[in-house]
Amino acid sequence: MKRTAATVAALFLGAAALFGQARIGQNSRIVHDGSADGARAAAVLERYVSEALDASLKVLPVGKSKKGDIVLRTVPGLGEDAFHVRTEGGALLLEGEGKALVYAACDFLEQELGMDYWGDGEYLLPKAGKYLTVRQVDCLEKPAFSYRQTQSYMMPRVAGTDNLYRYWYRLEEPSEVFVDNLWVHTFNRLLPASLYGAGHPEYYAFFNGERHPGSAGQWCLSNPDVLETVCARIDSLFRAHPGLNTISVSQNDGSDTYCRCPDCQRIIDEEGSPSGPMIRFVNAIAARFPDKQISTLAYLFTMVPPRVTRPLPNVNVMLCDIDCRRQTSLPENPSGQEFMKCLEGWSAVTDNIFLWDYGINFDNYLSPFPNLHTLADNMRIFEDHGVKMHFSQIGNTRGGDLAELRPYLVAKLMWNPRASADSLIRHFCTGYYGKAAPYIERYISLIEGACIGADTDLFIYDTPVSYKNGMLRPELMARYNRLFDEAEAAVADDSLRLARVQRSRLPLKYSALEIARTIPDRDNAAVGAALEDFEADARRFGVETLNERHNSPLEYCAMYRERYLGDATDNLAYGCKVSFLKPPHPRYADMAAAALTDGLYGGNGFRENWVGWEGTDGEMIIDLGRTCTVQYVSADFLRQGGAWVLEPRAISFAVSEDGSSYLPLGTVSLPENRDLKIGFREVSVTASPTQARYVKIEVAGVNQCPEWHYGVGNPCWFFVDEVVVR
Repeated sequence: MKRTAATVAALFLGAAALFGQARIGQNSRIVHDGSADGARAAAVLERYVSEALDASLKVLPVGKSKKGDIVLRTVPGLGEDAFHVRTEGGALLLEGEGKALVYAACDFLEQELGMDYWGDGEYLLPKAGKYLTVRQVDCLEKPAFSYRQTQSYMMPRVAGTDNLYRYWYRLEEPSEVFVDNLWVHTFNRLLPASLYGAGHPEYYAFFNGERHPGSAGQWCLSNPDVLETVCARIDSLFRAHPGLNTISVSQNDGSDTYCRCPDCQRIIDEEGSPSGPMIRFVNAIAARFPDKQISTLAYLFTMVPPRVTRPLPNVNVMLCDIDCRRQTSLPENPSGQEFMKCLEGWSAVTDNIFLWDYGINFDNYLSPFPNLHTLADNMRIFEDHGVKMHFSQIGNTRGGDLAELRPYLVAKLMWNPRASADSLIRHFCTGYYGKAAPYIERYISLIEGACIGADTDLFIYDTPVSYKNGMLRPELMARYNRLFDEAEAAVADDSLRLARVQRSRLPLKYSALEIARTIPDRDNAAVGAALEDFEADARRFGVETLNERHNSPLEYCAMYRERYLGDATDNLAYGCKVSFLKPPHPRYADMAAAALTDGLYGGNGFRENWVGWEGTDGEMIIDLGRTCTVQYVSADFLRQGGAWVLEPRAISFAVSEDGSSYLPLGTVSLPENRDLKIGFREVSVTASPTQARYVKIEVAGVNQCPEWHYGVGNPCWFFVDEVVVR
């Protein structure tokens, strides 16, 4: 059998191969051992082998095999998820334990029948003629990582939906391993603040002079009562789920929210890291449940390993590289080098590491994210450092950047990081895009080179606007689009592959729209036409979301028309001078005065065109340059809860003729908004016509993240963009 993965294999050719070969045809049978996974594997083989041979193979639930049969046999002891493929006595034997039998069946379809399964019901299966000859083979397949998890819109969402995908790519889900799906950010599920927050604030983190109980709060890990309460809860969960032996005891999401009470701080000082209290705490749990595995996060404030304490063997450390940049492999950029120190530190003290890697732009799934060239390098590094479990979070949604190729490549590399990424990409593109493949491959190479050459960080929370002078500058965008034009022309007579090419082009169309809204002299008619084209494609291809906050593309298109395609000059404040009585954060000082009245509305990222205040209120005055009749004033605010950007509490508007005496126009109070979806809120007042030259806006921010937010107790932001006066 042809192999693309690392194997322990022996292939015997010549006369010996002829003697040991298996000839599979219309009289062949599929014999399984009666197990549930054996029956599942048999069903997969019956479906696709019968189709390839134009025959109807019989399935025998337990029976004696003969020459020409495909035999599925449970064989323990091969290793987790490992399977054995061999010929014996003229039959083909597929051996393994549990779901590895289904993996073996899929491997046979791929290696011998040349089948490719792309997912979502899409596959390529060549006809094999009346017979298929399998030469003598004896091959043992073992994965590099014992647990492999990724993301794709093609993974089954409900029982019975495209279940082949997860088996074909040998993927697992947390619910298969972790008790009650408790696998990450579990503090509030194990110790609900709704039950304990009010009565036991001492269970929760102390910092900035107070305890911070709440659904997003961290624990006081030095408190012995917390340990006893959590252990009792864990014991009940293990008893309720006797088939599972792993549970996560891991911090809530958020950074800098850990406990600094005297006892916790003493441990942090001894250990040199906030991971010290965490590892001591989970070690205490692991000691009470020696036959179970206790998983915890090394994430944000716990990423640096402790100096003194070593995790017990049954403590699983889930190490996350969330802050690393992605334009190069980890050792090749400063953020990755910092992470490598942590990986080396953890691998020196434990061989039980779960590596959580991130590989897409979570704020903009439909933004080009050229990191395919880094994936194999990074996975080899993980394997070399003893990583046992791996989650590659690539957030793939239909219509996202290379949303079919990326999970294919990641899944193949998680099984075998030593495989050639270039060969895998070429194989996928040839099968999936057909005659368009050379143009798609050239696009991938071109944008990867442009990303590296631009020397701009590729970050997992960003906007295409960040790259408009680099890998998405006009000259390069024109070249990318020419390649896609050629790709579409190459498959113009193949409707299936044409649709795949057009769907893969969506990130370029989306990026062009995002960049266009930042251009002052844009052609709104042309941009409107491009928006209609994008909207039609989003509908046609069923694109459900643009980002991890689940903003839909149809919502985006409606918002775009309203925010960006209007007449910016229909505003008395357009181009006017702005001064600040309560200035914004220094990071925004240089752009602040122009950004609020330049006629350009900010987008879903706060790095361009927005002006931000952190932990304080804001106050500004717009000088209209002359006395005007003023009746309407508005200010535009960003909501991006995932980035600690919250809507303010209240906004007050006032006007003045002389800049000294101000007449209030009104105050708008905003209710608390816990929605983490990215959004915008235009706050306005309408009053009787008033003569004024100066407009004052006062903003009362929330200033501190509330208990429900995972920045609890830390300063939060508000962002203002365009001010409109009519």
